Amino acid sequence: METSEVERLIEDGIEDADASVSLPRVPDEDHEDAHFAAVVVSPAFEGKSLVQQHQMVYDALGESMTTDIHAMELKTYTPEEYGDADE
Repeated sequence: METSEVERLIEDGIEDADASVSLPRVPDEDHEDAHFAAVVVSPAFEGKSLVQQHQMVYDALGESMTTDIHAMELKTYTPEEYGDADE
């Protein structure tokens, strides 16, 4: 699975989400283990706990979490939180 496909699934599954997905380590050509890292910003996270935010991302990824993605490193923010993180 490509990073762009993971981004699309997240952005399609969470209202007004902006997802940036990367590969946190170099894939092993002999044993692709599909590790991804994502930063997701959405106003839909407002008032949700961190666990609820992450569950929203997992829900957006659906079946891919059990078939195509081995591990997902997540950072989730509301737009306000993300703006504060840049300061």
